[in-house]
Amino acid sequence: MSWWRDMVCYEVYPRAFADSNGDGIGDLPGLTAHLEHVRDLGADAVWITPFYPSPLADGGYDIADHTGVAADLGTMADFDELTSRSHELGLKLLVDLVPNHTSDQHPWFRAALAAGPGSPERARYLFRPGRGAHGELPPNDWRSAFGGPAWTRVPDGAWYCHLHAPEQPDLDWRDPQVRDAFADVLRYWLDRGVDGFRVDVAHALFKAEGLPDAGPGQHTDPARNHLMPYYDQEELHPLYRAWRALLDTHPAPPGAVAPRDRVMVAESAVFDPDRLARYVRPDEMHQTFNFAFLEARWDAAELRRVVDGSFAVPGAAVTWLLSSHDAVRPVTRYGSPARARAAALLMLALPGSAYLYQGEELGLPQAEVPVDRILDPLWERSGRTERGRDGARVPLPWSGAHAPYGFSTSAAGRTWLPQPDDWAGLTVAAQESDPGSTLALYRAALRLRRAYPAPDPAAPPVWLSAPDDPVLAFRRGSLVCAVNLGAESVPLAELGLSGRPVLASEPLPGHTLPPDTAMWLIDSTSSEGPDDDLRD
Repeated sequence: MSWWRDMVCYEVYPRAFADSNGDGIGDLPGLTAHLEHVRDLGADAVWITPFYPSPLADGGYDIADHTGVAADLGTMADFDELTSRSHELGLKLLVDLVPNHTSDQHPWFRAALAAGPGSPERARYLFRPGRGAHGELPPNDWRSAFGGPAWTRVPDGAWYCHLHAPEQPDLDWRDPQVRDAFADVLRYWLDRGVDGFRVDVAHALFKAEGLPDAGPGQHTDPARNHLMPYYDQEELHPLYRAWRALLDTHPAPPGAVAPRDRVMVAESAVFDPDRLARYVRPDEMHQTFNFAFLEARWDAAELRRVVDGSFAVPGAAVTWLLSSHDAVRPVTRYGSPARARAAALLMLALPGSAYLYQGEELGLPQAEVPVDRILDPLWERSGRTERGRDGARVPLPWSGAHAPYGFSTSAAGRTWLPQPDDWAGLTVAAQESDPGSTLALYRAALRLRRAYPAPDPAAPPVWLSAPDDPVLAFRRGSLVCAVNLGAESVPLAELGLSGRPVLASEPLPGHTLPPDTAMWLIDSTSSEGPDDDLRD
């Protein structure tokens, strides 16, 4: 079985992970120095968000050089050391591929502005004439994901498309120059030893021919995403088949996985299960992110429906995630640390792969970033009504009673984004000495997950609870999970579950399963595993 089918992948946002040189910005050497934390947690792989040269108009996703390393994050030698150390520790390494757009400071876009209309340089991007008597109106009604029109006008009167910030001009994937260049980008990072790619905005590379209007309701109903003329076009799939063939055949350097063991993961915001399944056909992507699970409410019926829908395609790889650099942290989103801990046990018990985001294992809440320190372009583009994603990108607390909590040795104490004053109890050092901490819970869960693997990671769990039950209970091989999403405690005897209790997200007073609590059992009919005791 391929390693990625049931992997636990740990996402790192490098500027917020660990600072090695005291400038207040996390960097690649800082990540390398702390890789043992990821290994000790029990993860199988590390995914690094963009570390490429960038003006940082959108947190590094506006890339000026897809085969470089940002100067504030390190050097290519630092990346090579990170790759080597990851493999020494038994960790696979995934990097972000951002093919939908570049930075407006990319040499290609600068050349396009200089060359003018009709040039081969402009053909790499989506430049179009405007509407109106004098071309003063955008070419269509598309809206940016960050607010405002998805078009910006340049001095010669042409408009260019950007589904995100104006500093992120969209590429035209019908241009052969673009396709050839990104095939070279894939080869470049494969030659440096990476084991796979997370493909950013994988549903949006091609836009409908003629760039028709999208109509009302853009970005308001995710279930309609696949109907938008800038999303989910059929031309994506021959491209992904070509990339899959490249990954499956390009020679691997020493230390990296064999070509056919590489993985390609789609960030595809397509919520129609049948259309999403097209991305993971046997010769395309290996996995897609499960946004339906990420965005599900704390509701038993909704979560059960999402879990069932995730296995709609027999044999397809399934993924689960509770957080990312783009999402509100689960402690805040669900409304309590208890729910976030219970959700973690739910997720990690399900068959398939799990993606963790740095700080999730510490139970970090979404931080409140002061207005004068907000970096996310969503803040300004929304007319200062949406604070954006910075609260999930605040530097990790490693140790100590005060900021920067061991993240940096900066004499000024100023970090890339400011840390809250009340995180002393959430540091790695504080939680390592507390057997009841969220860090201890994650480590125990990942150890048990590895000891009792799913017999088939692509097979759905066996439900042990009724469809209308506020307690979700299911079996995955010999591992049994029960989560109480109701308002009342439930006596364990009433659950009718057989097995040896090995883990719980909260204490179980009086042999009951309290609200917002999850527990794991090992089926008594299975062979005995590690000597694990129920936390109390």
